[in-house]
Amino acid sequence: MNLKIRTKCSNFFNFCCIIVIGDMMGKIRIMSENLANKIAAGEVIEKCASVVKELIENSIDAGASEIKVELIDSGTKLIKVVDNGSGMDEEDAVLCFGTHATSKLLKEDDLYNINTLGFRGEALPSIASVSIVNLTTSNGETGIKMTLEGGKIVSKEKGDLRKGTIIEVKDLFYNTPARLKYLNSLPSELANIVSVINHAALSHPDIRFILSNNDKVLLQTDGSNNLLKVINEIYGKTVAKKMLEISGENDDYEVHGYISLPDENKSNRNHMITLVNGRVVRNTELNKTINDSYHKYKPDNRYPITVLEIETDPSLIDVNIHPSKLDIKFSNFEDLKLLVSNLIEKALDNNFLGVDISTKEVNIVKYTEEPKEEVHTHEELTLDLSSFEISEPETKYEKAEEETKPFPELSVIGSVLGTYIVCHNEDGMYLIDQHAAAERFNYEKFKRLLKDPGKDRINLLIPINLEYTKDEFITLKNNIDIIKNIGIEIEEFGETSFIVRSHPTWFKEGFEEYFVKNILEKIINNAKNFDLERFNDSLAASLACHSSIQANTQISIEEMNQVIKDLRTCKNPYNCAHGRPTIIHYPKYELDKLFKRVM
Repeated sequence: MNLKIRTKCSNFFNFCCIIVIGDMMGKIRIMSENLANKIAAGEVIEKCASVVKELIENSIDAGASEIKVELIDSGTKLIKVVDNGSGMDEEDAVLCFGTHATSKLLKEDDLYNINTLGFRGEALPSIASVSIVNLTTSNGETGIKMTLEGGKIVSKEKGDLRKGTIIEVKDLFYNTPARLKYLNSLPSELANIVSVINHAALSHPDIRFILSNNDKVLLQTDGSNNLLKVINEIYGKTVAKKMLEISGENDDYEVHGYISLPDENKSNRNHMITLVNGRVVRNTELNKTINDSYHKYKPDNRYPITVLEIETDPSLIDVNIHPSKLDIKFSNFEDLKLLVSNLIEKALDNNFLGVDISTKEVNIVKYTEEPKEEVHTHEELTLDLSSFEISEPETKYEKAEEETKPFPELSVIGSVLGTYIVCHNEDGMYLIDQHAAAERFNYEKFKRLLKDPGKDRINLLIPINLEYTKDEFITLKNNIDIIKNIGIEIEEFGETSFIVRSHPTWFKEGFEEYFVKNILEKIINNAKNFDLERFNDSLAASLACHSSIQANTQISIEEMNQVIKDLRTCKNPYNCAHGRPTIIHYPKYELDKLFKRVM
């Protein structure tokens, strides 16, 4: 760690105090520095992972090319961080534990041009105030060893000249038992720390990271500056093979990184990793933009794996809005969201294969030879990647055989449970979800019709009367042009009601009122952020779902053949409108293995 320390506080904030309101004067007292640090620790140091995050960020800012994190009992007993950064001399080593001491902001204007991960000067004094800290550091010319207990220096002596910093944090929260009581379980604390190191490794693939707990290595990267290789080391080769590279820029932002194919997804947003100028950030709106870009290819309750690095002029962002520095504000945010959305959608449109209908793998990542066996335990992962090689950009994403292979010719045998159509050909057996298949066909049909609804309408013998709340009525009235453009003739009827007199000819018979209500409901729900393309897509998916053959419905062989015939005409026959698979292939070889015909 390297901290060329300066202190900078405004006149208003250069002291901490306690204010007591009463009848007598003289109740205001200046807090002790140690008490102020303990209060600050409540915001900065929430758990063991918070300590690890702050310490490795200091190591990164110090220019380290290798950072080793050693834990005992998930960090509750010991957190040790060893780096080979620029280190500190004696003066800086002492000063770095003072309140608001930092080497990263020298003047007020620096706050609007932050190029480092840390800058507040709160982390080290906060950590030291609630733990026992041993510091060994050297800039290569002088070395020092220090011990602090509860924020106070208890020993100081000369150290060796190994350039870099070693910092040990022992017995975290030993002097704040209430905070200690609310630490999570050891597995939970460890999981949080692993997540921090994973994020750091992904944001700095040029740094070698080693993480161990109770002498067991949990993660090790090689610092070769190969992001896809780090993804492989963290998520495994199955995920790495399903990552697509994206890259693009506009006037203010450069975006590059990797996104997963839609069938490689997670149940939460934790694996949507966004980096801004090397800093891991969380921005709800940006995450929503990323997830929305997948809306045509996956279920709404599943989330992609993404690692996106955004580079921009530091003056266009504000990271000084929360002590954790995880949240961030962007200038020209709409332009950034549009850039990210366009890059993701283009990559998916060019590379998405739907659901693979054979066991062959998509060759997105190449290896020069067979990778060695992976060894996994609940706490340990070791993987020899000496043979790992990334293909050149022009060949990295060679199209797999399945990408150009037409939808297979199939012979229908029957159905299972009134839900799955059983088919076969010379390549093996196929199961088709009859509802998902019909839904895909109807979805694409409705998308075309909504894009150009035409003027053909059917007049209703008995108009449909729909009543809404006052705010819903106003919303629909303000969007009446959208309703008419879809082909629905609607009139006001009283203060909160509408009359529907006609609708497009393509509304499914028996579902007319449902279609109208569904359309109007979606307009109400999306009025504030209305986007015609997203609206049409969502509407088409909803209409298709409710107007298609349902599961647990017996249909004839002729109807089964028609389902397959319709599916074959689809642009993407492999997924329903909500991202579920329509067809699963059991290759002949796999069937033979199941029945022990081959070994």
